[in-house]
Amino acid sequence: MSQHGFRLVPNPEGMEPSTMTPAEAFTTADHSEINLTSYATEDESILAGVWECAPCREEIDAYPVHEMMTVISGSVTLTHPDGRSETFRAGDTFFIAKGSPCVWEITETLRKFYMIAE
Repeated sequence: MSQHGFRLVPNPEGMEPSTMTPAEAFTTADHSEINLTSYATEDESILAGVWECAPCREEIDAYPVHEMMTVISGSVTLTHPDGRSETFRAGDTFFIAKGSPCVWEITETLRKFYMIAE
């Protein structure tokens, strides 16, 4: 893991299984989820890397971190408490503030760059 400047690449070597998504959230028989953290501060309050997850749906009462994401492939739809939905696809960059309620639904296996700050 780099502690200096680095390049995020969309298909990095070394991606490993991840378990951030609860098994019951997956919406198909595919429960695959992989991650590669390319940067982490010592206390892991800031993280950056690449994450991929099969279709799933989660109702999130309060998003746990501040996160900026760029979709590499696939799609994700965020539904806000007022019912407004936004779908993000390859090339889209978006931000979710810590504490935000939303429904997070990956409709097509999602691969994204992320930068997380607690």
